Amino acid sequence: MSHYAQLAINVPSVAGVFDYSIPVPLAANVRVGHLVTVPFNKQIVQGVVLRFVDQASVKDVKEIIDLLDPEPVLTQAQISLAESLAESTLTSLAAMIGMFLPAGLSQQADTLYEIRESGIGNQQNGTADKKTISLETQKLKVEDRILVLLAKRGTLRGRQIDHHFSRIEWRRSVQYLVKKGILSARSVLPPASVRPKFVRVAELAVAPDAAESAMPTLGMKSTLERRQKALRFLMREKDSVNVSWVYAESGCNLADLQELAERELILLRETEIWRDPLDKVGRKIIDDTGDLELTDEQQSAWKKIQGAFQSNKISKPFLLHGVTGSGKTEIYIRAAEETIRRGRQAIILVPEIALTPQTVHRFLSRFPGQVGLIHSKLSAGERYDTWRRARAGLLKIVIGARSALFAPLPNIGLIVLDECHDSSYYQSEPPFYHAVTAAQLYAKLAGALCLLGSATPSIVQRYQAEGGETVRLELTKRIPNVNLMESTSGMPPVSIIDMREELKSGSRGTFSRSLLEGLESTLTRGEQAILFLNRRGTATYVFCRDCGFVVKCPRCDNPLTYHVTSGEKLLCHHCGYDRLMPKKCPECGSANIRAYGLGSEKVESEVQALFPKARVLRWDWETTREKDAHEIILSHFAAHRADILVGTQMLAKGLDLPMVTLVGIVFADVGLNMPDPFAAERVFQTLTQVAGRAGRSARGGQVILQTFAPEHYAIQAASQHDVNGFYQYELEQRKRLGYPPFARLVKLEYRHYDLIKAETEARKLAGKLGEWLQADDRRQTTLIGPVPCFHAKLNGQYRWQIVLRGPDPISILHGRDLSGWRVEADPISLL
Repeated sequence: MSHYAQLAINVPSVAGVFDYSIPVPLAANVRVGHLVTVPFNKQIVQGVVLRFVDQASVKDVKEIIDLLDPEPVLTQAQISLAESLAESTLTSLAAMIGMFLPAGLSQQADTLYEIRESGIGNQQNGTADKKTISLETQKLKVEDRILVLLAKRGTLRGRQIDHHFSRIEWRRSVQYLVKKGILSARSVLPPASVRPKFVRVAELAVAPDAAESAMPTLGMKSTLERRQKALRFLMREKDSVNVSWVYAESGCNLADLQELAERELILLRETEIWRDPLDKVGRKIIDDTGDLELTDEQQSAWKKIQGAFQSNKISKPFLLHGVTGSGKTEIYIRAAEETIRRGRQAIILVPEIALTPQTVHRFLSRFPGQVGLIHSKLSAGERYDTWRRARAGLLKIVIGARSALFAPLPNIGLIVLDECHDSSYYQSEPPFYHAVTAAQLYAKLAGALCLLGSATPSIVQRYQAEGGETVRLELTKRIPNVNLMESTSGMPPVSIIDMREELKSGSRGTFSRSLLEGLESTLTRGEQAILFLNRRGTATYVFCRDCGFVVKCPRCDNPLTYHVTSGEKLLCHHCGYDRLMPKKCPECGSANIRAYGLGSEKVESEVQALFPKARVLRWDWETTREKDAHEIILSHFAAHRADILVGTQMLAKGLDLPMVTLVGIVFADVGLNMPDPFAAERVFQTLTQVAGRAGRSARGGQVILQTFAPEHYAIQAASQHDVNGFYQYELEQRKRLGYPPFARLVKLEYRHYDLIKAETEARKLAGKLGEWLQADDRRQTTLIGPVPCFHAKLNGQYRWQIVLRGPDPISILHGRDLSGWRVEADPISLL
């Protein structure tokens, strides 16, 4: 057996892989994937065992201190995935592995040391007897000095011992004392918020006849009646029950139950309960529709997926390309059923928490008691318990946003990514990764099937399918529950309203005449409408009409947005800076300073003013910051407790709202002309997805799209639900300009509070990159920049960027010193 282990350690100052020796007492227990505590500089940190090695890479190898968990925290497939992602994204392996660990396994681990009673006086030198040790003895060995300290202070943490031995390496001595059985060492429990939660339960321990015979002898008159009631209550219960129920039923107390336990009539013990965020969801349930009859297109797609399961071979990922409302979720559910039938587990990813409630409800109806939920809005305890249940194999399905991909299911057989085009699958802060790419790699490593689904797959995803990297399955029609007024595919008709013509005709309001008529007609019929706006707040910016001064964020240099509901404040949507609305222009002193533009708050107030009897809900970032806010808003609207839903990007997701017959896209042009090669694709996807919220029942529906650029190809394609036409046109543009999928990109960004420093470092690296490209004869790889980023200043830092474009630009950076740079491989935006 190897005596050394390589550990991934990720602490604020250092992230890397380090060698440690394995002490003899732990040698039989430590395995790959285990979480251990180790000394690192002058602190105790956690590390994950990656592999065992026969020879350490350094001379003075420190020992592993303790095993934190008897079960591995990572599977071998997860370690392989982390290694592959770290390699392909130039990310520290330790930082990437940190993505896999839940809250509660923080890097603030420590160990508690105390003297064992049996160890006192039995050590070889005999100087550490608790009664005879004196702190005045200055010439004692380190071991004895530690024992002196512990004899006086009792139990101490490693960090507390550090304080007393700041210049002495004491950990080897402590480990010697632990090995000799003189000291005990145990890891500190996780924070209270994530510690396992226990409740006291009671159950009958004898036969009912024996319990009945003991009734007269249960105590004095003052206690007899309530103890009898408690015992009879437990006689009626088949399983153990929470003692609080016993108290409520009998009026007894803990002392009474302890007395019954001492008489061996009942068992009194503690049992762990799981903090499950789905408890409240499970009590709502949802009609179980059972197996739905598949359409011909669904049946064709399902047969190919089913064939991949039956072949028992690692297949290519499937791209389920289906229009909105075509029944993709039913295919996901059948794939999950097949996976569970084969004794494996499934991960179902959705792009945002806003989508989770509907997806969870559908899966709960088919898989009651087998579903776990993971996302960032859960409490630390809920996330930790769900992670532990997944690791123990107690869950068959895990549903959640991007981070749910890292749930430690022991035998993954299926990974589904719904709305796989969505930008939320990309982590835009270090460590950078794309969950869609990671999921395909993970499925291959785990021997699982990967299923991507979208009505608007990205250009790259579609191109990969056309090239045979994935298998494309098409659902071109909605499930047949629509009326004759709609197109043959069942998609709602879209009317483009040229807002330039509206202005010429004297209509200067937010809503066109067509949209107002549509809203009035929808409300009269008792149906629902969605108003989509790709902005939040009341106004886009505040400026002076005399001198043109725009009020900007001092930390980000971006225009502040006016919010009425936040107390008439101006807010920065990047860093959170806020200030009061100025009464006068800070530049020229004019009182003619006004809010200009359009935001979701303003749309909400205007709708309420135009239709005072309508019940209006707003769904945007401000209204969904609290836990469960997404589900509350969605459930209210789905239950028709509101008539109009005003919202931003969250409405462009896979929501299924049958009563919605009108979707009004208030301003379709936002983001259309951004200096980014992916801008048109994002706008097309958003508009197509939002339009797909209408007409998802036999009531039919319509979409009214307001724009100042009706001739733009993204607007035209979205109005016709023409995914294929947009793909062909956009693909040709990408090919002409040399952007993905015809090349790959790497974005390097430097941030600094000093503008000159940011520019200097950017130009310095650009010069080096030019030399590296020339030295390697990388003629197909081009250098774009250095230039300031589109948002040139964020959170007080100036941003400069360089973009590499070519067949394999990331390879030129391997082994290079890029300290201080943020490196994104295959970024989804260049803004």
